[in-house]
Amino acid sequence: MDRLDEIRAFAAVADARSFTHGARKVGVSGAQASKLVARLENRLGQRLLNRTTRDVSLTDTGQAYLDRARDLIERFEALETSVRDQSGPSGTLKVSAPVSFGANQLTPALLDFARDCGAVSLEVAFSDRIVNLVEEGFDVAVRIGHLADSSLVARRLAAVRLVTCASPDYLSRAGTPHALEDLARHEAILDANGRDPTVWRFGPHGDLRDVRVHGRLRFNGAEPCVAAAVAGFGVVRTPAFAAAEHLRAGRLVPVLCNHEPEMIHVHAVYPHARHLAAKVRAFVDFLAARYAGEPEWHQGWGSRHPVTAA
Repeated sequence: MDRLDEIRAFAAVADARSFTHGARKVGVSGAQASKLVARLENRLGQRLLNRTTRDVSLTDTGQAYLDRARDLIERFEALETSVRDQSGPSGTLKVSAPVSFGANQLTPALLDFARDCGAVSLEVAFSDRIVNLVEEGFDVAVRIGHLADSSLVARRLAAVRLVTCASPDYLSRAGTPHALEDLARHEAILDANGRDPTVWRFGPHGDLRDVRVHGRLRFNGAEPCVAAAVAGFGVVRTPAFAAAEHLRAGRLVPVLCNHEPEMIHVHAVYPHARHLAAKVRAFVDFLAARYAGEPEWHQGWGSRHPVTAA
């Protein structure tokens, strides 16, 4: 086990290119990680890492050793997981999810999962930052929108409409946009989480069109953008789950419905593993069942026709 601890510390430090961050991943101090790696090098009689004051990098020998070490670590962890999981899902499940979806939709699901799986402890981080699951020790992440190519496994959970909407009060004052060109004379409420908040993409079935919008209000997240729209400050374009409650209550009205782009999707993503931990499999299966069929956030407001305010 001492040798395995050395190998784990070495792999973590090599991946993080830092003794401090690598040590955090394996749950030891930076000094202890340094001792473990030095002990491994002394035992092998080879230098595995180049160390400078700013960086840590692999030697050629270290790279070759790391490639074999990863396989050994994965096999050992798969063995432990398979034995541990014989009694069902257990342990700590570390989850990453975006802020707005977490607040609007995921939290109730997380509480129900915790109620159903009493042997699983949840550690949940809501952030709009795309975390590195492996380096930061997350078991699974919930992500929305286009997924970049990666080595992660992705399971589609649900579809999400992007809805363009505004309050009845705003539309009565500013008029209802019926064509994309009409947005030029409207105040847009901008979500800073977008790649370019001032460009909204419209058009179904691959016939996409980018429209430049402008507005004096910009927020880092869907919820404050929706709140500003409800308060009558302009037109917002947001995932349906963030606006569904207000759309059902009539506080917001959908516009430009015939120009909606193809839906985006919610995915659960997790690292490849020879033996998927029971806690991860149970959680992903739970979410897939929870969001099966037509999502709740698409129901109860479904008008696809804009109002005809002046």
